[in-house]
Amino acid sequence: MSTRPTMSCRELVTLVTEYLDGTMPNAERIRFERHVAVCPPCRAHLDQMRKTIRASGALTEESISPKARDTLLDAFAGWRDG
Repeated sequence: MSTRPTMSCRELVTLVTEYLDGTMPNAERIRFERHVAVCPPCRAHLDQMRKTIRASGALTEESISPKARDTLLDAFAGWRDG
């Protein structure tokens, strides 16, 4: 059981990927799930992230236009460096 206080919305947003990947430590997962249970905006954010992951998992290079592909590559180009 975690002794840390209730999770904030800001903290939840930063941890949502770790939660969805299943890599979050158990105590943090419990705090995360408790927050989601009582916070409709964070519940909506989690649901939207799940939908985004499902939708993006269905994408293939052939299923998007070359322009859209280039736009996405440009948008995420600096992520590894940051």
